[in-house]
Amino acid sequence: MIFQIAIRNLLSSFLNFVIGSIIFVGTLLVVVGGSLLNSMDSAMSRSIIGSVAGHIQVYSEKSKDDLALYGSFSFPDIAAIKDFSAIKAPLLSIQNIKAVIPMGVNGASVPYGNTMDMTLEKLRKSINKKIAGDSSESLLKQIESHKDHIRQMISVLKNDSKKLAVMAASQAIDTESFDVIDRANSEEFWTQFDRDPLVNLEFLENRIASLIPDADFIQLSYVGTDLDAFSKSFDRMEIVDGQSVPSGKRGLLLSKYVYENQFKLKIARRLDKIHEALNDEGKVISDDPDLKQFVKQNRTQTREIILQLDSISAKKIISLLQSFLKSKETKVAHLLSEFFDTNDLNFEARYKFFYSELAPLLELYRLRPGDIITIKAFTKSGFVQSVNMKVYGTFHFKGLEKSGLAGGLSLMDMMSFRDLYGYVTAEKIAETKALQQDVGARIIDRDQAEAELFGSAQGTAVVSSVKDAKQEVIQEDLKLASGKNEKKNDSTFERIYTPSEIENGVVLNAAIILKDPTQINQTMKEIEELSGRSHLDLKVLTWQKAAGTIGQFVLVAKVALYAAVFIIFIVALVIINNAVMMATLQRIREIGTMRAIGAQRSFILKMILIETVFLGLVFGTGGILAGSGIIRWLGNVGIPAKNEFLYFFFSGPRLFPAVTLGTIIMAFVIIFIVTLFSTLYPAILATQVSPLQAMQAED
Repeated sequence: MIFQIAIRNLLSSFLNFVIGSIIFVGTLLVVVGGSLLNSMDSAMSRSIIGSVAGHIQVYSEKSKDDLALYGSFSFPDIAAIKDFSAIKAPLLSIQNIKAVIPMGVNGASVPYGNTMDMTLEKLRKSINKKIAGDSSESLLKQIESHKDHIRQMISVLKNDSKKLAVMAASQAIDTESFDVIDRANSEEFWTQFDRDPLVNLEFLENRIASLIPDADFIQLSYVGTDLDAFSKSFDRMEIVDGQSVPSGKRGLLLSKYVYENQFKLKIARRLDKIHEALNDEGKVISDDPDLKQFVKQNRTQTREIILQLDSISAKKIISLLQSFLKSKETKVAHLLSEFFDTNDLNFEARYKFFYSELAPLLELYRLRPGDIITIKAFTKSGFVQSVNMKVYGTFHFKGLEKSGLAGGLSLMDMMSFRDLYGYVTAEKIAETKALQQDVGARIIDRDQAEAELFGSAQGTAVVSSVKDAKQEVIQEDLKLASGKNEKKNDSTFERIYTPSEIENGVVLNAAIILKDPTQINQTMKEIEELSGRSHLDLKVLTWQKAAGTIGQFVLVAKVALYAAVFIIFIVALVIINNAVMMATLQRIREIGTMRAIGAQRSFILKMILIETVFLGLVFGTGGILAGSGIIRWLGNVGIPAKNEFLYFFFSGPRLFPAVTLGTIIMAFVIIFIVTLFSTLYPAILATQVSPLQAMQAED
């Protein structure tokens, strides 16, 4: 009978419709918002776990700062774990742990010379080969090509110096560089160059190259790791260019994202960004200030292309651009400026033309897989350490190709990481001993140091004393002749390290991959117990905490959503309470009549409560169905990632949300609690209605 009354009164008054609408909207918000955040949480966990963090991170509890793999403006102060092998075996004894990967996160800079520096380096290598005895026709042509390119760049400098000369009379401009450029631009200099190339190369390197202002320092963030173990455990990792670092060798894998943004010709990269914005994001150049700025920069900053051109390449590009633009202009700078003056109508055609016709004549990247670069980093002690490294290739994480967060870290072998960190390896000790023996150094006590060096003895350290040096003439030709075998004898690039050498040494943190990720809390507890029992002194973090501020994003968003839901339902509770109160007062006659024919107070209480709860369940179910429909539609079409941060949070270009059973249950629980509490007081008042009141109402 009570349920029949509830069904009959479902929409018996406008107040019931108001109550139901509030419940409908609130439930819809819970389902849609909760599903989106849960889906984003799941997607972000795939991004973080699948890129660097793993399921769990461990590091030394002696660290001053908390570990933060993402979202930190500076690298945290993490104490070193002195021997990775000492923690690996105990951790692998835990049943749910599948793999433990050594790691260390740090930052470095890669100093890069300008276009002149790189061309002079190529010329020097070619001349050294000629001095060593190679007189092949191809080598001679190569030397002439490099010389022609350098002379072309000097002519660009000469034109620039003419413009500066106009300013020199009225401003304090150093005119000494004008004389240097004039000398390098003269026929007499290049006649002398052929007679004594090494001396004149030094002049070009020391006096001319510095006048071209496109040298750069590239900031590089990297993870030192066991590259074989990393690639096996993080299956989203994929080699894009080149190859992976051979097992046991030193080497660097650049993130494809870093490679494109830091090492690519700037004009080409800006063209790529415009192309992505137009085709992937639906933007238009005419309405977007950033795209307009890219076009302006491309139009005015063509110098980086001009400096790459030798006379032959310059003629080819002039001919191509004259034909494409239908122009009679003969200056390459003017043609390039006109070509890069793109808009929404001509961009696609010019973008395709650039890559099909112009790009083959240019160096699009300042380095290629197989090149060796110098990496400089501050060690733990604060001094600068340099390491020469071979770049074997580039990589990305599948599904995260455009994410700056996932693509911000490159991968380095663990031995090179330890060198940059400042850890003295057995290899370094052996190298030092070899140098000592080579120069005739001997170790003396600090007590005797000043007596040996200055005639008095004070102090407590240990120093080296070197045998008398002897004067010797350096035979440069012999040194150059032996230079061709230098790379073959370079143990740094050729040596293969054993797994034990990689594992027996310093790491800063370690990623743990689980067999069953659902047991993460239990596994963390087991790691903490093991650390205390075996004195491993480890801190244990979930992937979310290890990710730093980025990992807390979804948590903060969830708190914001649930706070909003809480406020909405508090307001709803008050409104529903007042609405039910008014509806109850309107039914005094009905309730009094029911009391007069024998209805007990408990019956009235149940009737009012069940009516409102039933109303909430009906409209709440409607809200759940509507919210589920919205999420299902979004799950089919996807929510596009409008920027690289959302690309990371969505674990790809689109987020495909889904409704979970937990979200639906939570929505039903909220409905039940809100309707029950908002109806309780009016229901109690209804039980106080007497038959006498009903008769008074009738009168």
